[in-house]
Formats: sequence, structure tokens, C-alpha cells
Amino acid sequence: MTEIAPCQLYLISPLETGGDFPLRLRHALEAGPIAAFQFRVKDVEREKAARLAEPLKAICDEFDVAFVVNDDVALAQQLGADGVHLGQSDESLKNARAVLGTDVQIGITCHDSRHLAMEAGEGGANYVAFGAFFPTDTKETHHQPELDILRWWDEMMEIPSVAIGGITPDNCRPLIDAGTDFLAVSGGVWNDPAGPAEAVRKFSDILSAASGD
Repeated sequence: MTEIAPCQLYLISPLETGGDFPLRLRHALEAGPIAAFQFRVKDVEREKAARLAEPLKAICDEFDVAFVVNDDVALAQQLGADGVHLGQSDESLKNARAVLGTDVQIGITCHDSRHLAMEAGEGGANYVAFGAFFPTDTKETHHQPELDILRWWDEMMEIPSVAIGGITPDNCRPLIDAGTDFLAVSGGVWNDPAGPAEAVRKFSDILSAASGD
């Protein structure tokens, strides 16, 4: 997830990743540039999670998209994932780094907290995630940061920021303008009535236009 453009798309899976989801992921990745894909499932035992994740990682590898595992350091290690994303109640950054080494990207959820973000940055995180910026049905949220936190981080730190929470093509432009490096999107792609490929194309058009401003 090295930042190579002003802002890039970071896809997060829906909770259901079986059935035809690998094909839907392929269609999404074919539709436009995507920096990373986060595999996020809940209440699934690790062996089943690994079976679900393996074909998705293969598709990401094919498209040179970073494959990130949500929450589970051991699963990330087992799969040879490119990264792991940790919440505040998950494995500590220090322990995750000790297990995964320096080549694996580690992102940290920081909600609306400048203090947590600074701690993560100083602790060696590869990115920090702020959100939820907008109402979302993807997960329960208790924090809603202001755009100023993205501007502050962009001015203060070189470590990339990720904006998350209810992001759609219709509301994402202020986040891009505020300086976020990645838009983390789940429902805004997978729930698009025209399909995930069309949603990715819409995001790509907006990100391309923003990079040319």
C-alpha cells in the first residue's frame, strides 16, 4: 500500500465472501486501479476463514493489489498476507510487528483520535485509519471525526491516512480534498445497484479528476 497517487481506493470485503464473491471481486479489480483489498469476516473459525481467503488473495496477487487481513495476525501470517488491519481492541501493534516482521503492512484504527494516531505512527504503523466519516451499515460505529483530522495528519505526518465509513462516490470528494491518502470503501462498492465494477469506475473517475486538479 505504498502511496503512489494523491488518493487511492482501498476495498473492504463484505462479511459474506463465499458463493460468487470471488467473481464479484475480480470484476471490481478489473474496473479500475485499487491499492488494497481487506478481507474482513466475523465469527468465522480460522480454518474456514483461510479457505474463503485463499482464492481472494490469489485474485489480488494477479492484479497486484495488496491483500490485507482484518484483525487476525495469525491468519495474516498463515496466508502470507501483505498486511493486517488492527482495531484498538485487537492484537497490539508491537506484538503484530514481532510476529509478521517488517515487510508486512500494519494499519491501525484510530477512530477520531489524534492521540491514538500519533501513538500508532510513533509505534511503527504503516497507515492510520480515521472514521466513520459518514453513517454506515457495515459495522457499528461510535466515532465521527471531522475533516480537520485528515488535514492535520496530512500536514503533520508522512505516514498515509485512510478515511473510512459510509464513503460513496457522492460524498468522497471532501475527504480527498482534505488530504486522505486512501478511501476505504465496502458498501459503497458492493451494494451499488449497478454492480461493483460500475462503482469502482465511478470512484476511479473522481480520484483521477482530483489528481489532476
